[in-house]
Amino acid sequence: MTNQALVGVFAALGDDTRWSILAALGEGDASASALADRLPVSRQAIAKHLAVLQQVGVVEPVKVGRELRYRVIGAQLQATALRLDTIGAEWDRRLAAIKEIAEGL
Repeated sequence: MTNQALVGVFAALGDDTRWSILAALGEGDASASALADRLPVSRQAIAKHLAVLQQVGVVEPVKVGRELRYRVIGAQLQATALRLDTIGAEWDRRLAAIKEIAEGL
């Protein structure tokens, strides 16, 4: 995952409403109307937020009969989590080196 893609995902998920939508979709696929029934947001606003989430690749639309539902793309979220783990491991390594230097003084 590129840094630019990662920034896009974080920017999208940095919005409380989009985070709530993603959490709701984590419980199962849902249409914009179904999400609007569950969240304190209009269907039109939900649709706009879903478009942003789709643009960064964390959700995808799925046609079920006449209904358009959205589902979370786990691979994209897993790639994001892996990148965060890598960054965290590097910071842990750096902090351990600083601790070792400080303790040696």
